This record gives sequence, C-alpha cells and structure tokens, in this order.
Amino acid sequence: MELWASARRSKVSGAIVGLGYLVLLCTIGVESRKSSKRDCFEYAAISCRAYSASVSDFGGVGDGTTVNTEAFRAAIDHLSQFSSEGGSLLYVPPGRWLTGSFNLTSYFTLYLDKDAVLLGSQDESEYPLIEPLPSYGRGRDADGARFSSLIFGNNLTDVVITGANGTIDGQGELWWTKFRAGKLNYTRPYLIEIMFSTSIQISNLTLINSPSWNVHPVYCSNVVVQGLTILAPVRSPNTDGINPDSCTNTRIQDCYIVSGDDCVAVKSGWDEYGIAFGMPTKRLVIRRLTCISPTSAVIALGSEMSGGIEDVRAEDITAIDSESGVRIKTAVGRGGYVKDIYVRGMTLKTMKWVFWMTGNYGSHPDNNYDPNAIPVIQNINYRDVVAENVTMAARLEGIPGDPFTGICMSNVTISLSQNPKKLQWNCSNVAGITSEVTPKPCDLLPDQGQGKIRACNYPEDNSPIENMEVQTCSSFRNRW
Repeated sequence: MELWASARRSKVSGAIVGLGYLVLLCTIGVESRKSSKRDCFEYAAISCRAYSASVSDFGGVGDGTTVNTEAFRAAIDHLSQFSSEGGSLLYVPPGRWLTGSFNLTSYFTLYLDKDAVLLGSQDESEYPLIEPLPSYGRGRDADGARFSSLIFGNNLTDVVITGANGTIDGQGELWWTKFRAGKLNYTRPYLIEIMFSTSIQISNLTLINSPSWNVHPVYCSNVVVQGLTILAPVRSPNTDGINPDSCTNTRIQDCYIVSGDDCVAVKSGWDEYGIAFGMPTKRLVIRRLTCISPTSAVIALGSEMSGGIEDVRAEDITAIDSESGVRIKTAVGRGGYVKDIYVRGMTLKTMKWVFWMTGNYGSHPDNNYDPNAIPVIQNINYRDVVAENVTMAARLEGIPGDPFTGICMSNVTISLSQNPKKLQWNCSNVAGITSEVTPKPCDLLPDQGQGKIRACNYPEDNSPIENMEVQTCSSFRNRW
C-alpha cells in the first residue's frame, strides 16, 4: 500500500494530515466547514492522536459474515509504527464486523462508530491460547491455558477503546452452552482484557453477550472505565461486568450493567498464586453505577482477593432486582486482606440481601492452598443507604477465630418485602458499630445512638485517579 508507506505528518489549514487522513480539529476553516460537518467526529479521550485509518482500508468488510480478524491485526500492526509520532486511531465504520481476537498497541485509540457492531467469532481457532494469569495459577474455567480475549493488550501505554456508543457483541450463547455442557478445554475469552499496562480508557460503548467477563483490566494502573452499557442475560454464566484485578488507580463511573454475575467484581489473585504475586487492587473509585443482577452482587470484593484490596470508594450506586449490594467474598486459604472500604449513597430496590459478607466462599484453584492463610477484613464503612422490598437486611459471616472487624453502618433505612425472613440480621464472627439503622442490627453491631455517623465518614480527599482528565479530540472518517 503506497499510501501507508509514504504517509507523513504535516499541518494543513490548522489540521494534521497523517496516513492520508485528516485528524484533529473539526473546525478547519470556513471553506471546509460543510465537508468537516459531514466527515468529522469528536470524542473525549485521555490522549488525542496524530494519525488515523479505517479497518476497511485493510480489507475489512462489515457485512456480518466476512471474518475480519486479519484486517484488524494488519491495521493495528501498521499503525503501531506511529506510537512515537503522536499515536494513531483505528476507525470502525458502520457495519457488522465479524472478528476473532486481536491485540492492541501503545498510544492507540480504537473507535467504533455509533452504527458499528463488532461481532466476536464463535470459532475457537480465532482465539489464540495464552498462559494463565500468574496470580491465578490456572484458568477460571479449566486447568492450563485460556483463550485470548476478543480485544487484548499486554504491556501497553496510553490505550483508548471508545466510540459513539458502538457495540461489541461477544455472541456468547454458544460459549455458554459449551461451558455448561463441559465441552470447553480452556477458559472462555473475555470481551476486553488489558494486562500490565498503564493509562487505559474504556468508554462510551455497549457491550453485549460476552462469553464470560466483559471488561478485565489486570496488573494495570491509571484506568478509566466510563459510560459503558453492559448487557447479558441474567442467567448467563460468569458474565461479570467490570473486574478490576490487581490494579492501582482505577475509576469506574456512569455505567449501566445487566449481568448474569457480579456487576463489578474487585479482584487481586487466587489463593497461593495471588499471595505469591502480591499485587493488590487499591485506590479504586466507583460512582454512578446502575446494576441489575438477580443472582449476584452489585459490587463484589473477591472472592479472588489474595493480593489484597484496599481504599475502595463507591458512591451513588443504584441497584434493581439484585442479590446483594456490596458483598465481601473470601475464605480460609485466600490470605490477603480487604480493608478501608467506603460506600455511601446506595439506592436499592428488590434485594435478597442489602449487606452480605462471606468468610466460607471456598472455590480454590487446587489443593495446594495454605490452610493457615487467613484473610484480614477490616474498616468496612457504609452510610446513606435506602433499600426497598428487601428479603433480609444482612448476612454477615466472618471466619471463626478471625472476625471481620471495624464494620460501620450509618443512616440506613431498609423496607422489607411482603415475605421477609424472620431473622433479618444473621451475624457471626463480626465486630463493628451502627447508627440510625433500621431494622435494628444484630448485637455484634451495637447501635451508637442517633447522629453518630462520623465514624462512617467517607474520605474527603481526592483519590489520585481523579486527576486523570479527558480532553476533546477530533478525527475524520474519510480521506482528505
């Protein structure tokens, strides 16, 4: 392709031309305004790009049947040469783009048009096998290797996956059927997985029917996940929404999730493998999350938490027809810790439990876990919670000899369903305090009296991820 070989970066009429495409600055002058209105689009990103291309320029065909795996791989491979020259953007036009797994590159943006649908191939051969995560020791579905995610990245810097609410459809039903029948030899692919990377943005997309987890940043730092709509049948297996895993400085906000599993699951490795790897998830902010998950949690901490989870701040959380609010899942053998958790402003409607902590979750990668690896659960804070149509207020089960401590609940109003449990608070091996909580909590969480909410205060300082800002970028769909 001579166009690509001779591409250069130069300024023309206040814009930048790269790879034969006009990039940046939609308003390029009065004489070109009519054209730019037709061809230009703006988007919010942590970084803008100097070069762009369309997957159709590499042989991609968006007809829903042509396999475009090689087109995506070729486009990204070519665009990677511009990582040190202002970075690049790959535009996915309107159409239905069937593809297998492909890898991203650094200083790169993948942008889906509002009428673009990325269709995940159902052919296992389109997903290369990769090693298990070192903090897990094996695949989640099976021993040994796992299928690479549909969109994958490893050891990257400055990556944006975004669009005008374009769609990524994992076509997961065939994968779910094989999983339930025990016909998969390897762990199912996720929709998006980014590993060992920094400065990541995943935003303004609709993700549907993932074979398994939807969004999985793992061993990453400075991650923003924003404006996602994630949809899966509520009985689909393990279709978690967003799973930050051994990540530092992550912000999840303005997302709507309907899931067959936890809407957000915070993780950091599994038993002895997570302990040895030793990378916690910390400094996580979750806000303005809406969740529907009848069989799982709105936000789960664990169960794979062996590297530790700390400084999690969740606020303005809405749930409808979900099993539990913020759930802690752990077990003997996990080790690690969950500490300094702050939740405020939850509105919950039709819940099985409002509060649920589990110290006997089980589920080990193998029989080599250390029975003396006891997790530490401490300083867990909830305030300003309103829940309606609730079956049971709380099920709080610590570990005998290792109680969960420092639990604080304040300003909590729970209205019960027509057929509630007789025992509303089932507490064992926990310790903490409450204030202005109805119905009356268990004796292990004594009421401190009206107005005693200062102990459950939400941190007033900003988490470092709040300083990670986006800017308005512009790009053109067509050649200049």
